Amino acid sequence: MPAMQETPLFADRVKAAALPPAAQRIPGRPLVVRRFPGDDGPGRQGGQLDMLISSARETSLMTVYSYTRLIVYDDRFKLHPDILESYDDNGGRSFTFRLRAGHKWSDGHPFTTEDFRFFWEDIANNKELSPGGPSVELLVDEQPPKVDIVDDSTIRYSWPRPNPYFIESQARAAPLFLFRPAHYLRQFHPKYTDPAEIARRARGGQSAGNWVQIFRRADVMFANDNVDLPSLNPWIATTPSPAQRYVFVRNPFYHRIDEKGLQLPYVDRVIFTMAAANLIPAKAGLGESDLQSRYLNMRDYTFLKKSAKTSGAEVRLWEVGSGSQVALYPNLNANDAEWRRLFREVRFRRALSIAIDREELNQVAFIGMATPSNNTIMSRSVLFKPEYATRWAQYDPALANKLLDEIGLKRGPDGIRLLADGRPAIIIVESQRELTEEADVLQLITDHWRKIGIKILVKQQTLENFRLRNLSGEALMMAYAGIVTAAPTPNTSPREFAPTMRGGLQWPKWGLYVESNGRQGEKCDLESASRLLDYVGEWENAVDEAGRRRAWEKILQTNTDEVFSIGTVNGARQPVVVGPKVRNVPKEGYYAWDPGGYIGLYQPDTFWVSASS
Repeated sequence: MPAMQETPLFADRVKAAALPPAAQRIPGRPLVVRRFPGDDGPGRQGGQLDMLISSARETSLMTVYSYTRLIVYDDRFKLHPDILESYDDNGGRSFTFRLRAGHKWSDGHPFTTEDFRFFWEDIANNKELSPGGPSVELLVDEQPPKVDIVDDSTIRYSWPRPNPYFIESQARAAPLFLFRPAHYLRQFHPKYTDPAEIARRARGGQSAGNWVQIFRRADVMFANDNVDLPSLNPWIATTPSPAQRYVFVRNPFYHRIDEKGLQLPYVDRVIFTMAAANLIPAKAGLGESDLQSRYLNMRDYTFLKKSAKTSGAEVRLWEVGSGSQVALYPNLNANDAEWRRLFREVRFRRALSIAIDREELNQVAFIGMATPSNNTIMSRSVLFKPEYATRWAQYDPALANKLLDEIGLKRGPDGIRLLADGRPAIIIVESQRELTEEADVLQLITDHWRKIGIKILVKQQTLENFRLRNLSGEALMMAYAGIVTAAPTPNTSPREFAPTMRGGLQWPKWGLYVESNGRQGEKCDLESASRLLDYVGEWENAVDEAGRRRAWEKILQTNTDEVFSIGTVNGARQPVVVGPKVRNVPKEGYYAWDPGGYIGLYQPDTFWVSASS
């Protein structure tokens, strides 16, 4: 391990004995960063990054961007221990985690397996805090794990059968946190503190609510809006909400260092400044943000490039990680019996797909910088096959018309086809995003489908109504982003590709049935969709990576053949504005929620600020 150098920001506090020296603040075996996803290598400590947000809720972005997890993906989608020093996987049935000896929370208190025990016994298995019990990722056959605290730095989780979701759940943008700062949260838990004392300590005193409400307001590891909550992130919150400007300051006890003996992060402060969402592109272009991707779109690209000539910033284009920039989801659980029958007819879904001129969409809405594709995984995934993107995605209106004729949908006098009950084939497509590119795409698809006798009307909804109408069956078809799991490995969960959760817009009631263990929703009664559930079961029970790969291939091939959702293009570009003094931000990148939390995949704690541009 390299000899540690003191961080300039902390030098005075160290000199005054208010803070231990750097060598005593880091774990005995810190994570030494030797590979930098950016091109500027090891950097210098100091400076600040200014970023723009539009809502106080976006303090959670610091948790996402920081991407400090027990286990993380690297920029090649490989998993590595991060907070953990190491972990052992015993056939997927038992997992042993080893913490870094001497690791501390941001307030200097030791981070040990007591923080895991506290979460497991006093949160996950507390009926008032967790009325539904432990999270589903911790259950196998609805049974929780056996949790063994081996010693202060070793903990083991084990099940009778493999749990393929456990490790993956730790590396997400929004992870399943298995630990909490017990030394801080005990003061709000009646097992350790008298309820009257809890109320007294809480902001608001006796009027603060019952202990559960008080505890939940304090326990916000993801939301990151409690300045008193100790953290393991590279930057810690210092600004109570609400505010116009949120300041995050470097964590003195952060566990990563570089090969020169400098403690990460390099940047001393990250500032989130509030601004109206529609003004953020202009402000970013004028140099008011050192690093900005949120609220930027390809429609802003020309303006940003022009503004960059004055501000000195660079506008980089990263690949958007989504199965489809805009996808259409026919509701296979629609209440309307005739539309439900049609949507469950594979020839109808295929006809709708091949009636779309994806190359025209690409040129008009995405200035030719995307790739025509089904709503499927992207080519950077090790599981990708070209046919997943192209099968039933070629532009062939003649074949589309032939398929619709075969189904028996005859044209009326105005050219619009008629349903079996005599109604015109008018599909109301519900949308909740007011993005220009989505409106452009839907307008073009309206023109394309009119040529095959299908009329669509686009109806804007609030997000709440959008979800409610989909789940209730009132909605016929939804326009939304494509699959999130766009660059999976064989070990990535495939649940998004099957009716396993209510969020699946093409099969919400079937998904709710699985999600609720049969207590709500409807049991899947379409054979082709039921096969997907069987394949997910095969993946869950596979004993090695080869078995999980075989299950993935069946899932992807079935989705391709059955066209359960209709993709348009993927691989669109996300503008990323990088200020003239900011270093180590990759010139090219993958921009997605999962894996990696947008910029988190590229280790923002290694970004640094140059003394000169």
